[in-house]
Amino acid sequence: MKKILLTILFSSFGFLVHAQQLVLKKGEILDSIPILDSIQTTFSLYLPTQFSMDREWPLLLALDMKGKQRQTLSMFLQAAEAQGYVLMSPRISDSLPVADNMVKIGTALERVLGMLPIDQDRIYVAGEGANGRFSSLVPVFIPKIHGVISIGAGLANVEVLNADRRFHFIGIVSKDNFNYPILLNETKLLDRLKFPNQILLHDGTGDWPTSPYLEKALQTLTLAAMARNLTPKDSAFIQRAYREDLDKVEQLKGVGDLLWAHQYMGEMLGMYGPNMKVDSLKKGERDLGRDKRFKAMEKAENTALVKEALMREEYIYAMEEDIHTHNFENLGWWKYQMGQLQQYISGTDPYERQMGHRLKGFVNALALDHINLVKAEAVVDQDALAFLYMAKTILEPDNFDYYLRTVSLASENEDFGTALFYLEEAFKHGFKDRQRLYDLENTALLKISPPFNELVSRYLGTARYGVQGN
Repeated sequence: MKKILLTILFSSFGFLVHAQQLVLKKGEILDSIPILDSIQTTFSLYLPTQFSMDREWPLLLALDMKGKQRQTLSMFLQAAEAQGYVLMSPRISDSLPVADNMVKIGTALERVLGMLPIDQDRIYVAGEGANGRFSSLVPVFIPKIHGVISIGAGLANVEVLNADRRFHFIGIVSKDNFNYPILLNETKLLDRLKFPNQILLHDGTGDWPTSPYLEKALQTLTLAAMARNLTPKDSAFIQRAYREDLDKVEQLKGVGDLLWAHQYMGEMLGMYGPNMKVDSLKKGERDLGRDKRFKAMEKAENTALVKEALMREEYIYAMEEDIHTHNFENLGWWKYQMGQLQQYISGTDPYERQMGHRLKGFVNALALDHINLVKAEAVVDQDALAFLYMAKTILEPDNFDYYLRTVSLASENEDFGTALFYLEEAFKHGFKDRQRLYDLENTALLKISPPFNELVSRYLGTARYGVQGN
């Protein structure tokens, strides 16, 4: 589609720079739009191709704290085009305090409100993973935010939720994601506090769901706005979305996923109940809930969830004890546990397979949290850090970062035997990045040693310093 130029004069809003106009293109991400004030921040912006200045538009703030504004916006482009949303991503950072990031978000939002016709009752925020958790804090600090889309993550802090400042929460998660049970519990709390909320399950394997799930989230927010008379009701839009969701339910029933079908029908009641009669949907959900096959599936999933909760508690206790006591001898126990989880993942029981994936994700996240806590201490406990790095090579054996971090830390402490052991383990798992190896810090003495050069020659063909005699 031919891109249409939209020229906006900013002189009345403080955006005029050297008497030049800022030219925005519809259907194209514009990076690093400056905000001329004391905080010196920027934001990225996307206008859908149907955008015009003669009506108000809903706005989605897509957050990323690693400086990946363009990539984050690009994930939402198809959904924004289909549902008619403006996208904006302010430049924030996980190295800054929460308050500083909130100031940046608020300032960028005010600039967008000053330059574009945004419907101020329909401003939402979204993020994936840590960015999703952070997004759930934004409405607490910025009342103009009325909804949150959290992808693969739960709420950052349930204690800050305020029934006087409700927002719409949509969680998008796979049943393989370790945050799935957390979201189940948190949405029960949101129900008690009367926060509108949905969980949209997806069947993808990556961190991000495919675009149709993001489109469904935006569509859900639009349906909620229609129910509250924040935007005119569009009967054709509502009926079309309803029929599509009914088709989804029938597809799930057709493949025998009665749990997902029942859950989806429950979410549909919340989506469509305020806009139309849903008596037949209520009856369908009730009838499915009485189905013997559904009840058997529900029992099997609940059994797996209870077992998973107990295993999580065991992992939390064991890891805290091992870190505190520097229990390197218990690394074998962790290796055994990963073998057990792999058996669940490779098994025939679908609910134990999901449980295995979730527990694997949970224990890796648990170890990473502890690594960050240890490194944040004024005096870093080197033995605790070494244990965690070694544990991560067991928990995540194809991630070479932790083999190399173990090699670096062991070399720094002149424990060259340990360094060589973990270097060979990395080689055995397929590590071949010669440049990365030779750039590794704290390894100057290691790299000139004969055992190191023999090892490198064996796995990489040649060593930079040759193989020296003993």
